Amino acid sequence: MNLNGLSYAVQPMALRDIPTVSSIEQRVFSLPWSTTAFRYELRHNLTSEYLVLRYLPWVAGPKRSLWHPRGRLFDELRVDASLLGYGGFWVVLDEAHICTLALRSEWRGLGLGELLLVSLIERAIGRQAQIVTLEVRVSNVVAQSLYKKYGFEIVGRRKRYYSDNREDALIMTVGPIVAPEYQARLQELTDLLGEKLLRAVDPPSEGAANPVSSC
Repeated sequence: MNLNGLSYAVQPMALRDIPTVSSIEQRVFSLPWSTTAFRYELRHNLTSEYLVLRYLPWVAGPKRSLWHPRGRLFDELRVDASLLGYGGFWVVLDEAHICTLALRSEWRGLGLGELLLVSLIERAIGRQAQIVTLEVRVSNVVAQSLYKKYGFEIVGRRKRYYSDNREDALIMTVGPIVAPEYQARLQELTDLLGEKLLRAVDPPSEGAANPVSSC
């Protein structure tokens, strides 16, 4: 998606982003990945691809220190206020499986979760994937609505998939994403999204400390 003229950038996740990604991860998910898991994915998993979403006016702005649970301050762990969300997928044969997608809650409602989803689909096309799949909680109807907007269909159900509360997961799939018909529809949706982002209201304060949640 062309982000020229917008205040946002979607970039590959780097090792230096992991402290901030981890801080969001801990708030979003009841079963969060560890920082070690993210480091492994970036360093060793050649089938994976991870992206971060940044708010450009805050790039290189003030950063907030993270505190160790025992009260010691870790200066090397700095939360980057400009990093708003992230997402990633694994490529297995011709399938791109979205394994994570999260956004700070104070930035919800502006189309940014949608921007991350679009970016993942576009990168999956670039990796020559034919289909995109994901799992979503049965109760997460907001996310399901977004996925359906981009052509995802429910193709299965994983019973008691989430170990925190034994909730079922819906398996959703879209494809072939390389088909001209799908890419034309994707372009229409991204054009509309671009217009929405241009009309977006002022962002929240940089010091906002609201909890975050998945898109």
